[in-house]
Amino acid sequence: MFRELNPILHSELRLAIMSILISVESAEFTYIKKETAATSGNLSVQLDKLSQAGYITVKKGFKGKKPCTTCRITTEGIKAFREYVEAIKTYLDSGKQG
Repeated sequence: MFRELNPILHSELRLAIMSILISVESAEFTYIKKETAATSGNLSVQLDKLSQAGYITVKKGFKGKKPCTTCRITTEGIKAFREYVEAIKTYLDSGKQG
């Protein structure tokens, strides 16, 4: 049986963000923007959605005199990401049974 896919993570950009953050301690906005090829506005909106869900933390500060936004995945975000991957596997594995 197919498992339900988490609607927060079932977005190309949000999934890309989570994929980046699960493999690093933290990542700056500029790095995530470069890796995902997202616009600043769209990336900001998606980071906010992930933050509101409790999947990431967003810390705004400065690096010297320049603004710097740093993102980290939370324990809840790691759990949600792993569950999403397991749910996707149910879809991939269904093709093997035929």
